[in-house]
Amino acid sequence: MPPPPPPAPPHAVVRNRFLGFLIWQSIPSTLIFLLFKTLSPSSSSKPLFPFAPWFFAVITFLSFHLSQLLFSAALSLVSSAHPHPLVSPLNLALELLRFLFVPAASGSPPPGSRARVRVAAGFAAFLAAAAGSGFLAAVSVCGEVGGWVKGIGRVGFRGFVMGLLYGLYYVYTRKWVLEFPIIQRPPFFSFKMGIPTAITRSLKLSFVAYIVSAILVVFLPHEFHNKVTIGRWIAEQISFYIGSFLVFLCWELSHHLHQVLNTKRCIFAPPKGSAAAETNPTEHLLAALEESAPNSLPQYLAYLDLCMICENNVDSWRRAAFFEESGETYKRVVSVCVRPLEQLASKLGEGLESSVNGKSQISNQLQSPTDQRLDSKYSEPFDNFQLYAWCAWSAASLTARSNTDDRFGVAQRSGSNAAVISTLISCLLAVETYMGKKTTVPAQFMGPASIKWATSSVGNVGMAKKRVGPIHPKAYALADALRNSIYHIVSACHDQMVSSAKTGVLEKYWVIKGEPPFGSHELLVQKLRLFLDFRAS
Repeated sequence: MPPPPPPAPPHAVVRNRFLGFLIWQSIPSTLIFLLFKTLSPSSSSKPLFPFAPWFFAVITFLSFHLSQLLFSAALSLVSSAHPHPLVSPLNLALELLRFLFVPAASGSPPPGSRARVRVAAGFAAFLAAAAGSGFLAAVSVCGEVGGWVKGIGRVGFRGFVMGLLYGLYYVYTRKWVLEFPIIQRPPFFSFKMGIPTAITRSLKLSFVAYIVSAILVVFLPHEFHNKVTIGRWIAEQISFYIGSFLVFLCWELSHHLHQVLNTKRCIFAPPKGSAAAETNPTEHLLAALEESAPNSLPQYLAYLDLCMICENNVDSWRRAAFFEESGETYKRVVSVCVRPLEQLASKLGEGLESSVNGKSQISNQLQSPTDQRLDSKYSEPFDNFQLYAWCAWSAASLTARSNTDDRFGVAQRSGSNAAVISTLISCLLAVETYMGKKTTVPAQFMGPASIKWATSSVGNVGMAKKRVGPIHPKAYALADALRNSIYHIVSACHDQMVSSAKTGVLEKYWVIKGEPPFGSHELLVQKLRLFLDFRAS
């Protein structure tokens, strides 16, 4: 019996899912097209090729599928697990000029300019593809309305407007961001649950697109208009509205199917029972975590797989492999979990430190409390909310399970317990400071010799104004995830922590000795004592 094939590399996983998406999206599109053509009344207009109606039917069928293929390819072009900040057309023009002329003049373009131009170019290509797809789909479905010669121009223009409107709606509502579900269901069940929402949204979008395109078609040249009776005109409008609804429905179903297939869990592990599963079952996952491009879909899929391993008992054999005797695997896993949280705490700390200088205080006082510019420099760190939540849950679950599953004591010997607790608390302090919550502690928490420990230097400067910002809900959600993760560890290791606190070695085993990413060593100890007393909120 030949050995089972090794798991596909991360880039191959994305490619295979894209090919599978192209195949599966053709099924509902074909059914919708055939249903519409079967139930729609035959047009009284003569076809362009009356001697071969079957040839014309094949052409319309292929052109409709070409439009869906164009739209599906455009979806994969702009979709991303990491939300990119959208820029205004003026800023985009400035970035494009910098991209073209600054490298030639100075040899070093501004940081991030190439990435912003590349993202904006992808969105522009998506808008063009959506408009072209709308043109082809409208002509294929409703091209016979009013005759093929004049109908192609008039209906095609309305389809072009319809596709452009949907593209703008898709971009500025951030539907291109992949949203990973909390509960992983079978793909067919997840797709079925999204059909009612797709139908409702398609009805609303088709109504808006019908009104806008009907207004704009008035400005077309006279040769594209057709003089018909009132009854014929009403029939044409009804036929176009139904056709536009079906096109929107195909797009919505394609979008939903794209979300379902790309957010499905991918298992980065050798087949169970193979030689690789017995000798090195974690290398595939660690390679995907450490070598994938930052904020890429393979990286998100790898973190999702890690979170499912740590929290659930389905793949307990993979989680048990983390606690191997040398401790190197456990240290690598903890490192990939705490690194994004450390980066978040450092970014927030830098922004909060810069807001305490005199210039920032004066500018914050002069600005309105509802000015969204206050949150501009804080918006980017919270874009990776889903990734941060997975990291916090994974690290907390591993630390909690090490209390029972770690036979060799690698979690304690490697200092990973202290690294996890310190990183979670430091990141929580940074998020709470951003939200405007005071980082001080009650007066009864005193150090040795009744000396009160110092609090964070960044404090609560100007953060209350940021409660109205659009990023604040994400900060609340992330704070809850971090707080629940810390309580998960405290609940599992409460007896050990209380015993360490009584003997005066709590800081030695559960808090790092160096400087944390945010706050101070003393502040972390105070916060940990609040969690031990279940009073941190």
